[in-house]
Amino acid sequence: MKHYVGDRTIDGVKVTVDGAPLDPCTNIMEFTKNGFEWSYEGPEPRQLALALLIDHLGDRVRARAALEPFMQAVVANFGNEWEMTSADLDEALAALAR
Repeated sequence: MKHYVGDRTIDGVKVTVDGAPLDPCTNIMEFTKNGFEWSYEGPEPRQLALALLIDHLGDRVRARAALEPFMQAVVANFGNEWEMTSADLDEALAALAR
């Protein structure tokens, strides 16, 4: 099970998966050159949502299909620090599919 963590530090935002930096997946789709952000709707949270979904699902088509609702319902509501597991992502995606 993967473990995703986001944190705002004095050096900026940091997002990891199992302790390693999360790939922003800009080679698949680039919404911003400014990196990740969260707690609002916009290009930086959209990039984070894409990266989380692609890393978790391993499927670009499914990730793109879930991107907007996931960004709006989940990423836009993250606090300053957040953590999610693979199970949390599955649960969130299942809730969005209902």
